Amino acid sequence: MSAEVQLMSEEEYQKSGIHIGTQVKSKDMEKYIFKIRNDGLYILDLKKTNQTLITAGKMLSRFEPGRILVVAQRQYAFRPVSKFSEVVEARGIAGRFVPGTLTNPQLSTHIEADVIVITDPLADTQAMNEAIKIGLPIIALCDANNKTAFVDVVVPTNNKGRRSLAVIYWLLAREVLINRGTIKDHSEFKYSIEDFEAQV
Repeated sequence: MSAEVQLMSEEEYQKSGIHIGTQVKSKDMEKYIFKIRNDGLYILDLKKTNQTLITAGKMLSRFEPGRILVVAQRQYAFRPVSKFSEVVEARGIAGRFVPGTLTNPQLSTHIEADVIVITDPLADTQAMNEAIKIGLPIIALCDANNKTAFVDVVVPTNNKGRRSLAVIYWLLAREVLINRGTIKDHSEFKYSIEDFEAQV
């Protein structure tokens, strides 16, 4: 790993399966892929995951907490997204994203956001399209098979795994709080990865 801040040891990253991608890769994600495994799974570059989490944390810390929206359609992401939203005081939508949530002010579910975090561009297409339409900056967790057009910060990660989603949102929450100055260092972050992990 490079000299920049290591958010977690390489061993811990690997244990969580963050780097294990899909068997399909998109052209967009080529530069985030470290190698292909014998079983055909693409392995994501952990250095780049680490780096982009730092970037995403800095970026999110500049926004008003209540104007940050985090979305996830995938079940394993419900708890990580809810916990992340609670910890950083953002808005979270886990589950169905009502069409028009971002684009139709007439809706009772309408939300005004300044930035959006998308758990999987493939699953969260409705939220993604609305964010693009109104020009929101987009941070997205992208697996080997994702397209990254319109994504401002790509966090290369296994965006389907229970443990990997918990670790990503745990690290991201910690980074946001550090950049906001809410906590001074990692040791002050009082949540565990288990707090963010979906129950089986």
